[in-house]
Amino acid sequence: MKTKLILGAALGLVLALPAFAEGTLNLYTWSDSISPDLIKKFEEKTGITVNVDGFNSNEDALTKLQAGSSGYDIVTPSQHFVKIMIDQGLLENIDAKDMAAFAQVDDKWKNQWWDPTSEYSIPLAYGTAGFTVNRDQYKGPVDSWSVFFTPGAELKGKIADLAAPDEVVGAAELFLGVPFCSEDKAEMKKVYDLLKAQKPDVAAYSSDNIENRIGSGEVAAHFWWDGNSLKTRLDGANIEYAMPKEGLVGWLDSYVVPKGAANVDAAKQFIDFMAEEENATEQYNYYAHSSPVKIDLAKAKYTPENAPELFPTVPVTFSQSCSPAAQDLVTKVWTDLLQ
Repeated sequence: MKTKLILGAALGLVLALPAFAEGTLNLYTWSDSISPDLIKKFEEKTGITVNVDGFNSNEDALTKLQAGSSGYDIVTPSQHFVKIMIDQGLLENIDAKDMAAFAQVDDKWKNQWWDPTSEYSIPLAYGTAGFTVNRDQYKGPVDSWSVFFTPGAELKGKIADLAAPDEVVGAAELFLGVPFCSEDKAEMKKVYDLLKAQKPDVAAYSSDNIENRIGSGEVAAHFWWDGNSLKTRLDGANIEYAMPKEGLVGWLDSYVVPKGAANVDAAKQFIDFMAEEENATEQYNYYAHSSPVKIDLAKAKYTPENAPELFPTVPVTFSQSCSPAAQDLVTKVWTDLLQ
């Protein structure tokens, strides 16, 4: 998906604005993750033109930055990929802890292992990865990952996975009791065997068009994310986001600035703008994922009563940044699986 939003501003208005960054701001974010109304509001306030490209996996975002000269000023990877990007020297030190946005961040998300000095990132949203079922196609329980990884008759040939290993492998590890980032080849062989046995029942490995695939009943179960499932359910699809007893895979996406970004000042200004309480509330209501920054609860659209997807009742284990040896095993599992 690619969205391009360009708004002009009268020169006199731009000149009247105090100490604003200028020019063009290029964002590379999870597809459909940033409120278009907030993009427009930021452009009108600053005179900065904002371009937005979308990605559907952390792997895509990492590859883009590793290639160099990405042309982007902001990217929004998940926590373990923030760590990888920092370690590989792919990000600008933006002194995040000194930004206005940092003061809006819930303390539990500050100085976390992926950015212990809070210099490189500001949290955007957090949530879980699990699986969603179409209740017109599947009537059974959804209280275990066994429903998804070892499907019964109702789900045979009607399952879809994401196109990348990141969270799928993590979920398989939760089900099997294998630690995240295991370097044990025998343990990872169990993960491979589980996914290989599931493969004949997988109709698609895809991270695109999930809402239509699961909402229409083209598949009966799909690996997916909490807020996306929520929005599709509220749009009228008869679907349910599972709460497996083994737990869900947790994620937290953050704003980061790629090394060599052309407009760091505008990037920091945009991040501060998005963290303002009014704007953060609007973003929460649009994106339908939990907010790690302060929002106005009186204006929050989603609550435990109407959005159980966002308030898990099972353990949540956040994806980790693996050692090279562990990551090689994950890659091998996935590569061998798709051969």
